[in-house]
Amino acid sequence: MIPISYPFLKRPRRNRKSIAIRQLVEETTLSAKNLISPFFIVEGEGVRQPIVSMPGIERLSLDLLLKEGEILHAQGIPAIALFPALQASIKDEEGSESWNPNSLICRAIRLLKKELPSLCVIADIALDPFTTHGHDGIVNMKGEVDNDLTLSALTKQALCYAQAGCDILAPSDMMDGRVRVIREALDNQGETAVSILAYTAKYASAFYGPFRSAIHTRLQFGDKKTYQMNPANIQEAVREALLDQEEGADMLMVKPALPYLDVIAKLKEKTLLPVGAYHVSGEYAMIMAAHEKGYLDAQSTLFESLVSIKRAGADFIFTYAAPQILDLLN
Repeated sequence: MIPISYPFLKRPRRNRKSIAIRQLVEETTLSAKNLISPFFIVEGEGVRQPIVSMPGIERLSLDLLLKEGEILHAQGIPAIALFPALQASIKDEEGSESWNPNSLICRAIRLLKKELPSLCVIADIALDPFTTHGHDGIVNMKGEVDNDLTLSALTKQALCYAQAGCDILAPSDMMDGRVRVIREALDNQGETAVSILAYTAKYASAFYGPFRSAIHTRLQFGDKKTYQMNPANIQEAVREALLDQEEGADMLMVKPALPYLDVIAKLKEKTLLPVGAYHVSGEYAMIMAAHEKGYLDAQSTLFESLVSIKRAGADFIFTYAAPQILDLLN
């Protein structure tokens, strides 16, 4: 066949014709330093508990947490986030275990900072892993999650984690004013170097199911729609972000990630702070379930998902897929 020439054509394919050229013009780059690996922790020694709803993810005792954290850190992961899975017997209505200086999570923080001092340790500030009712705050006599009562509890929790050596506190509760009261409490106690990563736009999402199973928490009544955000709203996220920035947050978070790429982009545009995103348990579990059915390849799909989140403007990403992604990056 005689080649046909179309000299008037614009040919963007020239920038895609080889691996080398594609790398030269690549607009978004994902690296290990952009990733934060969440860990679920339990009491005991040598304990690995597979999480059925999250293939490849396990609850770990502290000795194994240390080993896994060391491996990931050596591969370039700068930070991990801790989530305790507690026995029902130590939970109560107020979540008082959250400010126990000898709690599982405080022991985990001290261990990691002693053995891996260059690893950044992040801990959630919220009561749901510690309460019998499963809500993120204290429930009052009316059966409502009481904003101002909860602020006092969150402050005690934040100080407890800071004094254990936590690098970044991440209030995920969505109570009004929590960034301000936590920042003031930290500063008043001399913990001025401890950072606050505010879950600024945490939506009342259907994607959290596997996470709640992983930390052994279950709502005993109602839902979280009176404090977590309506998935239909984006201007509300901007308002929350500007408030958190004013109140002393050092970084902001959008959760979940893929369904809210527009929110990530908007907050990056409207604020002056680093913006992160949480690629949550449901997002991870969907991909892994499809992989197990043979419908798609998990590793490449996870990588594409994280690149999309980064392209939207996320400076860092919480992801359960860090080990799979590191295999590609390395």
